[in-house]
This record gives sequence, C-alpha cells and structure tokens, in this order.
Amino acid sequence: MAELAAQGKQPEVLFWVGCAGSFDDRAKKITKAFVKLLLKAEISFAVLGPEESCTGDPAKRAGNEFLFQMQAMTNIEVLNGYEIKKVVTACPHCFNTLKNEYPGLGGHYEVVHHTQFLKQLLDQGKLKVEGGQFKGKRITFHDPCYLGRANNEYQAPRDVLTKLEGELIEMKSCKAKGLCCGAGGAQMFKDAEAGNKEINIKRTEQALETKPDIIAAGCPFCNTMMTDGVKNKEKEGAIAVMDIAELVQQAEDL
Repeated sequence: MAELAAQGKQPEVLFWVGCAGSFDDRAKKITKAFVKLLLKAEISFAVLGPEESCTGDPAKRAGNEFLFQMQAMTNIEVLNGYEIKKVVTACPHCFNTLKNEYPGLGGHYEVVHHTQFLKQLLDQGKLKVEGGQFKGKRITFHDPCYLGRANNEYQAPRDVLTKLEGELIEMKSCKAKGLCCGAGGAQMFKDAEAGNKEINIKRTEQALETKPDIIAAGCPFCNTMMTDGVKNKEKEGAIAVMDIAELVQQAEDL
C-alpha cells in the first residue's frame, strides 16, 4: 500500500491478510490461493504488509478491552491515512471486527468477506470455474461463527460451492444452528477446559456423518480445528479440509 500511495494510486480494495494468513503455514496457502484469484480477476488490490497489525479480536474476546482499543486505533490511523474505502479479508474474525467494532472508533469501511467477494467475481464473470474435478465429490460446509451467526451470511459460501459442481451436503447442525469449531472467542490460544470431548472433535464427527470427500471452510481458525479433528479420527488420507478460495483456485487452474 505504501508503494502505491507513493505513486499517487489508490487500489480498488485493500486485502486484509490477518495474523493467521500471514504467519500460519497452513493459512498462508489460503492467502496465496485468494491472491491468485484476485490477480486472475484483474482486481487492483494492495496489502498493508508490515503496517498491518492484529485487529484486536482475540484481545477483545478474551476480555482485554484496553488492548483491543489500542490495537484498533493503530490500525484505523493507518487505514484512514491511506483513505481506504473497501476492505476484503479471508478471516471472519477480522471481517467482524473491522465491520462492526471499528466504526465506533472512527474506522468506517466497506468490509467484505472473501466468500462474498468471490461470489461477486463469479457472478460478474470476472472469474470462471470449471468444476469438473469436483463432480461427484461430496462437500460439506462448516459455517464460521463470525460469518454466519454474527453477520447472517450463510448464502455466499454455498453459492460459490454450488458453482463447483460438487454435491453440497449439509450437516445436521448448520447455518444458524451451526456448531462452533472450538477456536472462536480467543479459545484458539488457550488450553481446553475440563470436559469429556473437545468441541472440534464433536464438530468433526458431525461433518463425518455426511460422508464427505471435502470439508469446506471459510476461516483459517476453522480450517485448523477441522484439520486437527480429521487427523484425530485418522481420516486425513481420505478427507480434505480446504478453504473455499483454494477450491475455486483449483477449479480456475483447469
């Protein structure tokens, strides 16, 4: 973004990568897949790079409002300095925080989740998918809490998946009744509390009931938790856990 601004240029969208997409080895693959799609669709975009900091979501959910506001104000200063209008992110936690928490602190942006953005690009014909490789594949979609229940977006990811020509099979707990993967609310960063089963194992079992070939996710945290669940059940050889951007990019490559 700094380089573009120095040239007096403004991108159409700012791609907010997020902590997971920047640092987690698995999530980096999602970031790369999404960037390839943006390039393919000829979308002018930029990233903040080292100027991007955590949105503050984990701090806020863990109860540290003071730290959250410090992190948020730093980011808002940077975004407003570049006069950013539209932000797209592959992380529902970043999406929810930027969209719903930042306006109260002076950060007003059009914030779009990457599944919504991909749906727009496919609808506009800027991206075209050949879903042949997914024909006959059973795909189940795990709703991220911060995309679904927090922001009422259930349709965009499903619309994208149906374009892949696979067979979309819903879990018994889906959409508004979807079960958390176990990582939200800063749970990703703490040890589990006493109980007889991890949440991600329970959610993976629900996914396995659909007899899927692919568990589709729209969140890097969900991806980690579902991948761990599949490994726990020793099914990693048979069932893939993939982000929607990765599925679209595979279909685009054909």
